[in-house]
Amino acid sequence: MEPFFELRIYQIKPGKTDEWVQFIEDTIIPFQSGNGMVITGSFVMDSSDEFSIIDNERVMTSTPKGSTYVWIRRFESAEQKKELYKAVYESKEWTSHIAPRVVELIDRNSIVVHNLTSTPLSMMR
Repeated sequence: MEPFFELRIYQIKPGKTDEWVQFIEDTIIPFQSGNGMVITGSFVMDSSDEFSIIDNERVMTSTPKGSTYVWIRRFESAEQKKELYKAVYESKEWTSHIAPRVVELIDRNSIVVHNLTSTPLSMMR
């Protein structure tokens, strides 16, 4: 299997966006990077645009977001992902210190993870 990306989407709890961004950037990303994870992007979704054709005209509808967080991680293989998940999510640091704070800031039941393989012209490989 060739390298692939994981696109992760979370719903941040109301009023917690700034706290979440600071926590993930100050604590989670350094911790995961230090354990071998490769984080290639971190974003707050400002809005979503939806396109449709109505009466032969292209129409765009924008929906404000602001409480949706998206990040991207890269893995060399499914086996590496499994090993890194174990190293990170089963560690004492994660279970004792990081996970309890995560629960306060995001809706863990909202987590969606997409596994993506780059196409030949993709800048991310």
